[in-house]
Amino acid sequence: MFQWSKKKVVKSVTFEPEIADESLLVQVEGYLEAKPEKTFSDLCKEALWQALCVPESGQRDLKAVDMTTVEQQINDLKRQVAGFEERFFAKESNRLQLMESQMLQLSQQVAQLALILGERQFSQTPISSVATAEVVGNSTYSPEPPLEEVDPVISRLSQFLDDF
Repeated sequence: MFQWSKKKVVKSVTFEPEIADESLLVQVEGYLEAKPEKTFSDLCKEALWQALCVPESGQRDLKAVDMTTVEQQINDLKRQVAGFEERFFAKESNRLQLMESQMLQLSQQVAQLALILGERQFSQTPISSVATAEVVGNSTYSPEPPLEEVDPVISRLSQFLDDF
């Protein structure tokens, strides 16, 4: 007795260059064009079922098994997509956290720079101006500090500091 293995069995069909085979091939191609959901393999199996006089109940059981494997494949694909999404979102979340920490560091550095600039301007105020302001008394007049050269980088950064 012939024993089937669990592996996929592939058999071939040969169409000879005879009129009968060529006309059959034309019929097969026409049938498959009319029903694109069918494959040549499906057509061969249906023909074998009919030729061997297998009742349709046996054919339906085979189709149910095919649907079960299709559903399993769909579920497997869903799990794979879910795993991919999980890895993708975890990676993007890590990148977002890294960017947030870098932004925090940058804002701290800008704040430190603002303090340094403030201290520099305060320490460079001439003593005579302070004395003049004290002599004037409680008036709100204070002479402007002399113009000094401003570093272009600092002037650019001061624009950003104003926005904060």
